[in-house]
Amino acid sequence: MLLSLAIATVVAACSNQDAGPAANGADAAPAADANALTLDESNLPPVNRFSADQLDTTKNACTDFGGYVNGKWLAANEIPGDRTSWGAFEMLDERSTAVQRQLAEQAAANDGATGVQDIVGDFWATGMNAEQINAQGIKPIQDRLDAIAALDSHEAVADYLRTSAAKGENFLFGFGPEADFKNSEMNIAYAMQGGLGLPDRGYYFDADKKDKLNAYQAHVAKVLELSGMPAAEATDRAADVVAFETRLAKVSKSSEEMSRDVSLFYNPVTPAEADKLTPNFTWTKFFESQGLQAPEMFSLAIPAFHQEVSTMLGEVPVEDWQAYLRFHTVDGASPYLSDAFVQENFNFYNKTMRGQKELKERAKRVLDTIEGNVGEALGQMYVKVAFSPESKARMETLVTNLSEALKVHLEGLEWMGDETKKQAMEKWASFTPKIGYPDKWREWTGLETGRDSYIGNVLAANEFNYKWNLGKIGKPVDKTEWGMSPQTVNAYYNPLANEIVFPAAILQPPFFDPEAGDAMNYGGIGAVIGHEMIHGYDDQGSRFDAKGNFENWWTEADAKGFSGLTDQLVAQFDAYEAMPGKKVNGKLTLGENIADLGGLAIAYDAMKKATEGTEDPMTDGMTRDQRFFANWATVWRRNFTDQELEVRLTTDPHAPANFRAIGAPSNLPQFAAAFDCKAGDAMVRGDGDRVVIW
Repeated sequence: MLLSLAIATVVAACSNQDAGPAANGADAAPAADANALTLDESNLPPVNRFSADQLDTTKNACTDFGGYVNGKWLAANEIPGDRTSWGAFEMLDERSTAVQRQLAEQAAANDGATGVQDIVGDFWATGMNAEQINAQGIKPIQDRLDAIAALDSHEAVADYLRTSAAKGENFLFGFGPEADFKNSEMNIAYAMQGGLGLPDRGYYFDADKKDKLNAYQAHVAKVLELSGMPAAEATDRAADVVAFETRLAKVSKSSEEMSRDVSLFYNPVTPAEADKLTPNFTWTKFFESQGLQAPEMFSLAIPAFHQEVSTMLGEVPVEDWQAYLRFHTVDGASPYLSDAFVQENFNFYNKTMRGQKELKERAKRVLDTIEGNVGEALGQMYVKVAFSPESKARMETLVTNLSEALKVHLEGLEWMGDETKKQAMEKWASFTPKIGYPDKWREWTGLETGRDSYIGNVLAANEFNYKWNLGKIGKPVDKTEWGMSPQTVNAYYNPLANEIVFPAAILQPPFFDPEAGDAMNYGGIGAVIGHEMIHGYDDQGSRFDAKGNFENWWTEADAKGFSGLTDQLVAQFDAYEAMPGKKVNGKLTLGENIADLGGLAIAYDAMKKATEGTEDPMTDGMTRDQRFFANWATVWRRNFTDQELEVRLTTDPHAPANFRAIGAPSNLPQFAAAFDCKAGDAMVRGDGDRVVIW
């Protein structure tokens, strides 16, 4: 994942210079075009629109707004066996997946396919060829296992870490380009922490996660056994692997720490300085091994982590390193190997960790692989059939209206002084919106795929993408690049570019509907637009200036006032009990909660401005304001398995969906007025508790 997405705040690749869906319109090439695509709308799953008949009128919107809007739907819609959550996002993901499947099937069947269709077709054909995959077994990665088995010294281990990283296979730490925090126009290299098989450092130490750690150790043993290691030896080696990772966990930062202190990503050092910190893993050699000229400086994030890796390269027996590398090599490859590996991977990561009952069908798993490896190639096909120019134009209008509403909010802030407000307005004026799909598609020339091996295609794409990314280091940032593919049901804000990005796939009901009234669109995608804009001013986004540089533009007094307001929001969400004995982490989720609160407020004002002077249509007996807030809640209707929810409470910077449905509206007097709520109602926070920030 790009570092920009690691630090971005999220609402969860040019030989073919295709400008987007217009290329498949009236001026498209004739039917004889070998790469022509079609879409059968009748075979797509339905979208999830708000409907007044879904309201549970036995509940009071003022005391149980989530139950009022979503209770009936949630009770009637169980989580499918191949998922761990189910709601508006997942339904759109199913729809996007169905579109992708049609396109992948057409690409694979097209003997004359070229460019991105050839790549997608190769991935699909090999991924769906279960007979070939099962016949190959572990053979496609045997060369890697043989190389690991041949390691005979710590120096050999360090050399292997470098050579495997050069293929894009780095289990120990993340490495890649991102904009320099202090000069956002230029890319530098970043080295991050990594190396853990469990979602967060707490899984190695917390008493309430001991069962997951034990299950992980059993999984490690099973994977080693599947790789050809005798069962008894695999059991012993699994204990060594867990002990190895526990050492790494001790010096790793938690999900909460990483999400709430973006400065942790930035620790500029020279290669020589880094070498002194990690004498057993020299960065000058590492840069050379990656085909890079040693830079003047790079970011060695979480230096204590890298120091520990260096120490372990001198202390930990080579046999333990071999066990660790063997396990992660096989574990990482398992989804693309024969059935036994796939099943074991599912049993632990999906079933045990997240409560998923059934393995996804092969087609969905292959599409996930395509998304993860060549997502923008498939996206180039997706927008030709699944996103209209009219939708993009309507979205541009919505973004403009939300921007104007945000401006009014910023100008009217009473708690912020003029000096800071001037900087806030400069940041507002420099927001860059991206809607639907990239203006310039990524170049894929040089990626060699074929029909001989599924994992062969995966490994080829992995290495290709890694080298493509390394090619950015030391060069100007390409502002046309996207961090998500068009078929992704999500949106994000990138503080280093001060940009808000809305992929095509999220621009469907309940978020966006060209046929719907203003109340629905402003309560859906309007609030998402506002959410992403407000991320520029949340507790971390506000640490970047209008140019995307990591600079403090706050006066001391304003920063203190802002912190006081955000502390109130932390307290609000800390009080929500997500499941018996487990509450929401208000600090971990602070940035998203700030964005929800501000985004919903400016979306409401933008709707009122857009509908000013028009008669309220009173649709289905509901006022425009009521439908606005009802669609906001509809966006956040979502069921979770208990295991999925437990993982999210530890690692996810988003609060569980049911609390997002009620958290922001409960702070808005406009909500209380819309539903005639009174002081003391659960959805009406008193003057002393009501949080108003942006």
